[in-house]
Amino acid sequence: MLDVTVIEDAAAAAVSLDPMRARLLAELTAGPASATMLAGRVGLPRQKVNYHLKTLERHGLVELAGERRKGNVTERLMRATAASYVISPIALAAVQPDPGRFRDQLSARWLLSVAARLVRDVGTLITGAAKARKGLATYALDGEVRFGSAADRAAFVEELTRGVGALIAKYHDEHAESGRDHRIVVALHPTVKPAGSVTSGGTGPATVEQVSAVERAPATEQVSAVERVPTVERAP
Repeated sequence: MLDVTVIEDAAAAAVSLDPMRARLLAELTAGPASATMLAGRVGLPRQKVNYHLKTLERHGLVELAGERRKGNVTERLMRATAASYVISPIALAAVQPDPGRFRDQLSARWLLSVAARLVRDVGTLITGAAKARKGLATYALDGEVRFGSAADRAAFVEELTRGVGALIAKYHDEHAESGRDHRIVVALHPTVKPAGSVTSGGTGPATVEQVSAVERAPATEQVSAVERVPTVERAP
């Protein structure tokens, strides 16, 4: 079972969003189970559970884990293909976000568009690497920083931009024939607290896409820096 997989097909996305099928997927992440076993857990007849399982299997969301004999019946034991699933913007290809449509480093919606592209591109890379049976070189750094004031946050953003920009200038080599383009995304946004918690307060030159939300931030900010992945080359 994979830790996480990306759903790119629109039909598979629709199947996964059905409340009962999502419930069955959650049950099957805990371990293999048959339609009979699941029927008792979710309160549906075995026949209906079996129908849902076949639909999930058809879209690659569950798979056969084994079989067992129970009396005169052979039961199919199914399991989820991943512990969690992410729906790629490719599933909504006609209306997927496009960061190139406008660029506003202080826009939370532009940050969302950049994040959606990250999900799309990494999902595409994972799928391609799996088919080719090759590894995929990526890197991510995730952390939190508590700013004492808005001025401190602004100073942090300026210093971060200078620092990452200097690294890009140092290592970027547009003349490297065997090189490969990589995309760098640095994101800064207020930390989202769990419900109920109490808070205290191409071949061209590489670029840094550094984003900060414009809303008044709480004391803690989430910094996702740096997400580095090979650039995905899209067909024209």
